[in-house]
Amino acid sequence: MTIVFVHGNPESAAIWGPLLDELGRDDTVCLSPPGFGVPVPPGFEATVTGYRDWLVGELAAIGEPVDLVGHDWGGAHVVNVAMARPDLLRSWVSDVVGVFDPDYVWHQLAQAWQTPEVGEKSVAGFTGGTLEQRIQGLTGAGIPASVVTGVAEAMNDEMAQCILALYRSAAQPVMAELGRDLHKAAARPGLSILATEDQAVGSDEIRRRAADRAGARTEVLDGLNHWWMAQDPARAAAVLKDFLR
Repeated sequence: MTIVFVHGNPESAAIWGPLLDELGRDDTVCLSPPGFGVPVPPGFEATVTGYRDWLVGELAAIGEPVDLVGHDWGGAHVVNVAMARPDLLRSWVSDVVGVFDPDYVWHQLAQAWQTPEVGEKSVAGFTGGTLEQRIQGLTGAGIPASVVTGVAEAMNDEMAQCILALYRSAAQPVMAELGRDLHKAAARPGLSILATEDQAVGSDEIRRRAADRAGARTEVLDGLNHWWMAQDPARAAAVLKDFLR
């Protein structure tokens, strides 16, 4: 059974490296959303629905239901697919189910990106500069040293434009409205990763409530942050192995 990994912002597939090493499987696939480590194809719309439809197409091409694991925006794309096309999945895993809760409020950086002119200036500083400057910034944000260079190398002007388009397409109440269909994700077994030090994806209460609505089991990763899969890959692998069994 194929297990598919989808990363988020401002990342590349490099974030999965330590976890994949721990899993030791030969049936894994990493899919990079357009603009995030791979080029944007002509005509692609970097919106919430655009990325959902992109992922649907990628999964359909695999030809069999998969175990789908997503992080950050990749986790949101996973939930959107679970709600819209559960037939493509055997199971799903996400660490951002809480963003679909009606009480979720976007974090400050996301709100800056959603603001005209402010967002352009903010994202230029976020994705620009030298490689060393980007590495320093990402390290300060909490990305582990084992993956930070691979992430920093993927950051460019094209990613910056996709960040703005994606976050602006997701300004509330868009995510809350999408979350009205969370119950549809229960058509396939789901797992919500709750890393306790992740401050960007809603309170513990919001994340648990959204997971319950999606019919998903919640797994708490105490002491881990937004990049739990690289911070403690052995614990992350153990959680995934247990769920997939």
